[in-house]
Amino acid sequence: MTDSPGPARRVPREEVRRRLLAEAVRVFTERGYADARIEDIAHAAGFTKGAVYSNFGGKRELFGAILGKGAEDELATVTAELDGDPATVIDRVARTITARIVGDTGRGQLGLEFAAQAARDEKTRAVLTPMRRAQRDAAARAIAEATERTGTAPAVPAELAGLILHCLTNGLVNEHLADPEAVTADVIERAFATVLTALLPPPADA
Repeated sequence: MTDSPGPARRVPREEVRRRLLAEAVRVFTERGYADARIEDIAHAAGFTKGAVYSNFGGKRELFGAILGKGAEDELATVTAELDGDPATVIDRVARTITARIVGDTGRGQLGLEFAAQAARDEKTRAVLTPMRRAQRDAAARAIAEATERTGTAPAVPAELAGLILHCLTNGLVNEHLADPEAVTADVIERAFATVLTALLPPPADA
């Protein structure tokens, strides 16, 4: 007589979320928001659609979580580049953000689609609005940390600088998607470096 198998190991919640987000990025990018189905995302990740509802609340929230996760990853990457003199930091940050814009156009397309959906749908806007506010706040914190580490004095308050960089990023994402032959990686990097230099002027005694 063989021993019966024990109970199946419960998948940790963070692992469930990670797998759902990974598959959601793929499905939403391939099919777009309107045609992506929660059932397909959950099945591809190895779960039932109930896992999506219990972890994210629904399709809108899952879509917003994808964009929010991308913004968090970008902030962490940028923050890691803030050590050094102002010119070095500006060059590093400009290159880092440029690489994400050019190298992850799928996420940029998702962001455009979600923003367009939010403009027409109040429930989608309720998901997008707090996420955008959090992104602007994160950009402001990054500016504040950059000024502290480099000894610069920001040209404008950190909150305003965060808004400027947030809008610049979204605008360059849109323009690169619409016209990648003209809005190239070099153009994007120079645009970022120019704005960052204006926002973070070197100390007067430098």
